Amino acid sequence: MAQHELKRELKNRHVQLIAIGGTIGTGLFLGSGKAISLAGPSIILAYLIVGIATFFVMRALGELLLSNAGYQSFTDFAVDYIGPWAGFVTGWTYWFCWIMTAMADIIAVGMYVQYWFDIPQWVPALICLIILLGLNLLTVKLFGELEFWFAIIKVITILALIVIGVVLLVIGFKTDAGTVSIQNLWQHGGFFPNGISGFLFSFQMVVFAFVGVELVGVSAAETANPKKNIPSAINKIPLRILFFYVGALIVLLSINPWNQLNADTSPFVKTFTLVGIPVAAGIINFVVLTSAASASNSGLFSTSRIMFNLGRQNGGRGMLAKLNKNAVPSNALFISTVIVSVGTLLSKLIPEQAFGIVTTISAICFIWVWSIILISHIRYKKTRPDLHQKSIFKAPLTPFINYVVLALFAFILLVMLISESTRAALLLTPLWFVLLFGLYFFKRKKSV
Repeated sequence: MAQHELKRELKNRHVQLIAIGGTIGTGLFLGSGKAISLAGPSIILAYLIVGIATFFVMRALGELLLSNAGYQSFTDFAVDYIGPWAGFVTGWTYWFCWIMTAMADIIAVGMYVQYWFDIPQWVPALICLIILLGLNLLTVKLFGELEFWFAIIKVITILALIVIGVVLLVIGFKTDAGTVSIQNLWQHGGFFPNGISGFLFSFQMVVFAFVGVELVGVSAAETANPKKNIPSAINKIPLRILFFYVGALIVLLSINPWNQLNADTSPFVKTFTLVGIPVAAGIINFVVLTSAASASNSGLFSTSRIMFNLGRQNGGRGMLAKLNKNAVPSNALFISTVIVSVGTLLSKLIPEQAFGIVTTISAICFIWVWSIILISHIRYKKTRPDLHQKSIFKAPLTPFINYVVLALFAFILLVMLISESTRAALLLTPLWFVLLFGLYFFKRKKSV
């Protein structure tokens, strides 16, 4: 008998760890090096600002998802509160976000495996992609288990860093870079060593660090007891931001003066090497490898689910709405995997620019998705005050905070336009939206 609905097989521990995994990834382990080189210690403030903004986005997302048991993802309420065009454009844009992100991460997998084995980069990347495809075809519960253990590895690494860092701070440990001290946060050119401009230019990579936090919403249709598990996962985001981002960065920058870190390498590798762990580079390389594999795994999961949802809404072809015997959208999963595999080609054509370009485009598109969530919530509260009144998970400070966060996102896009490193990607990204709007109006005209 054919399956028509996704299964609710994600338990509370899966949802909690998907939320953690979504907020800890290559943006922190790798991207923080570049962000620190731009902002210096003020990067801590940048992560705090964007982290708070994404929390309010998630609260709006949580209230909207729980207001209607039929909502599978944010494309559903975008259709209801903004219009069919919003669901179509946002759905395919979210798919595009994760395709780009998964491409970057699968390329990274190949690079990290080369640390141990002298083989062409595309080989381990392709092998990893095939393995993830096979695992995702089985059950959503297996996806939850994979993310659970991937997230555990990330959490243990950051816990180890923070514990070691606190001990070094207490004993005043001396490294080749100097004495470990909290004063390193302001002694090397001040808290804003590159001025306000350096602080602002770091926001692109900081935004990219938080992409994936909304996976809690994408997994709503496959979450057991969503009314309990989704609010629980969302409400813990602020503590995770404070601990995993702010806490880890304070420790990193106390051990290593910001000007001693390399923009092109992971500051985590540098830190563990400085404290005298001989196998530090290998350990962190393994952690970053699992982090990249985790991000690729999340990318395949989210892109297949969003394509399935679009297929059900007739925003995609009918074949996308089909499930296999394990209630997994296999057709959508195959298509997404094939397109992500193009990332191995990009690594050959533009190896030095590929990661920067795709992460910038991904960050811009995620800002669109997060903005649609906030706008949908504004419309929801205005047009359905009855649902808001009886909501068990009301978003705080709305609609005022929605407008504040939207203004922040608009300002970040303006900064990206000013910055030379992100301007080209920002100017190219609107072509994607022109294509989508063109397809939407063509489809609508054809159906009339």
